[in-house]
Amino acid sequence: MPAGLTGYLWLKGGHPALPGWPCPLRALTGVPCPTCFLTRATELALRGDLEASLQQHAFGPLAAAALVGWSVLAIRRGRLLPRRLPGWPLAAGAAALLGYWLLRLVWGSFPSG
Repeated sequence: MPAGLTGYLWLKGGHPALPGWPCPLRALTGVPCPTCFLTRATELALRGDLEASLQQHAFGPLAAAALVGWSVLAIRRGRLLPRRLPGWPLAAGAAALLGYWLLRLVWGSFPSG
């Protein structure tokens, strides 16, 4: 599953007409959510365009690396999730994502589109 998701994002980067999910918060309020532009940034990072990826969302290269790492581990271990998944990395990542989002809201540094 993680390898399929990673492959789909890589493929979507070259074929933007493939289906995706629009942001419901942005559609309802006009305010981008913390993960708005992260899919595009991840697609760009998976295709090797780190500069454009960082312009879309600072977490794009990290998300791409995490997806590739998760894919490799899932294939090697034959498990979708590790047996023990500590909560602190997820909490730290969520806090960092929210902090980054708040900075973008204050400075209005979202890409157009």
